[in-house]
Amino acid sequence: MPAELYVGLMSGTSLDGVDAALVEFSTNTVRSVATHFAPYPDDVRAEALAIQTPGNDELQRAAMLANRLADIYAATVNELLAAAATPAGAVRAIGCHGQTVRHAPANGYTLQLNNAARLAEKTGIAVVADFRSRDIAAGGQGAPLVPAFHDASFREPGRHRVIVNIGGIANLTDLAPGKPAVGFDCGPGNMLLDAWAARHLGTAYDQGGHWAKQGQVLPALLARLRSHPFFTASPPKSCGREEFGSTWLDSQLDGCEASADVQATLAALTATTIIEAVAKWCGNPAELFVCGGGAHNDSIMEALATGLPGVTVGITDALGLPADWVEAVAFAWLAYRTLHGLPGNLPEATGARGLRVLGAIYPA
Repeated sequence: MPAELYVGLMSGTSLDGVDAALVEFSTNTVRSVATHFAPYPDDVRAEALAIQTPGNDELQRAAMLANRLADIYAATVNELLAAAATPAGAVRAIGCHGQTVRHAPANGYTLQLNNAARLAEKTGIAVVADFRSRDIAAGGQGAPLVPAFHDASFREPGRHRVIVNIGGIANLTDLAPGKPAVGFDCGPGNMLLDAWAARHLGTAYDQGGHWAKQGQVLPALLARLRSHPFFTASPPKSCGREEFGSTWLDSQLDGCEASADVQATLAALTATTIIEAVAKWCGNPAELFVCGGGAHNDSIMEALATGLPGVTVGITDALGLPADWVEAVAFAWLAYRTLHGLPGNLPEATGARGLRVLGAIYPA
């Protein structure tokens, strides 16, 4: 087939900014052409966090934030294309995840803020958005969506491989030979770590997990955190700030903990819940590859390697796709699937009644 270009945009629960990838699709080939990251301005990050808590004038605030996000997304796309010397007319569509502010599949909805019509207008490119709602309408969780892309991109015949995405939330995809892919959310990834670093260091995140490595894991606190019922629930399952926000973390603290020790314990929580999920639901994989920001957290990566003896632990760069850009490329892939009338969900991961074409299309 002739090559087609798509842009994928991902802004996750870490609220750090927008990952953008220009991706070329041709027969049996997915190639990342260019990438760009645009950090959120402080006021946007603060409002995106604040609106996740019920409050006054939510409809007006959500609409205005959606407009602001669309403007940021449009500027990010334009910067990406300029750097790649690619005209907007050469891009078939933008796959835009939007910014999750509520995830409540048990109540039949999930909400990712974005003004896709505004994004299409400002870029002159068709936009595919609202990927999760159709899966939820079909009885699914609407998340995680990336396992379908992991299956298409990272499966290796004869190799039992697990892909772990550590973004704000951690999720995994089990790619066992001869079996359908299975995926689910494991629990908090970087979300609590980033929030704790922002509170105590004044930084967006704990660079390399170095601060966590200065602390000591607190066994009693780790046990309290791990007692959350989400961790023992059976897949399919998904989670967000509703389960693992800062309010929940504060409720588990006794107030006497050293801040570095809490950070070390949060890193241990991310690692141990991934390790336990692999042991319980994935059998005996030979390899585990990590993508997302957590791939750069030495504290988490070392704990995974220690806790999974006999498993080769690495990052997806070794598979040809840099860890920082997997999700952005995945949403370009989802947009491609939508425009070609192909399903984008993985029912084994989301619990939907079947395969579904995802997303709503906003023409250029």
